[in-house]
Amino acid sequence: MGHEKGRGADMDDARAWDERLAWTYGLISKDPAERAVALDHLASARKATAEAAARFNSALLRLQEQGVENPYEVPALRSAWEERLRVGSRSLPDGVWYRFDHEDIASWPGLPYALLFLEWEARFPDEWTLTAKEWGTKELLIRHLAVDSIGRDPVARAKLIDLVEIVVRRAYRCKDREYVRIARVVDGPPLRVRLEAARRSENPWARLHAGYVLWLLDRPEVPNSRRVWRTWLADTQQ
Repeated sequence: MGHEKGRGADMDDARAWDERLAWTYGLISKDPAERAVALDHLASARKATAEAAARFNSALLRLQEQGVENPYEVPALRSAWEERLRVGSRSLPDGVWYRFDHEDIASWPGLPYALLFLEWEARFPDEWTLTAKEWGTKELLIRHLAVDSIGRDPVARAKLIDLVEIVVRRAYRCKDREYVRIARVVDGPPLRVRLEAARRSENPWARLHAGYVLWLLDRPEVPNSRRVWRTWLADTQQ
């Protein structure tokens, strides 16, 4: 409903994004106290989002029970939907959902917060899982970021190289395999030096994951499928 009308948060400028979500930088702070404050803020924001969603759903149900043929044309319901979007835009993961009308994600003013959401999951996976777990959003953002224009942006490129390294050095988490898309976009000496260091480390997960990513980078035509992964893994264990 809101997406089709282009009312998503991607229509705002960077200042508006910062006004809504600057507090989320506390989620990736090294200071546990700062993270605790941000997590409290997040809990309140998610509660407000859930309440706004419940109000919208209740309004929609009432109209459907009354037999209204086009409930989405009713001003009260449209107002409830817009309120749900407004409240959700100040929370995570809802705040990074609405980028579908933006032509180039590299110039999308919400890009820093999409990167932040992924960095939060990478650096503090337990806190992310407990408070804002959304595997579909993780997957969608990675896929949207795996484009050439992002690879040419120095700030985004550096952040994504960091994320690839973090991910290959840990035990596999849901949707981590999607980061191969990112690795192919930011491929180059800076990334390969880190991957090679991980491949030679004493960390068994790092050796395995980095070896697989390096193997795929040398074979851009090979799909990153489960079958390919299983075949590669079987070959390395022979």
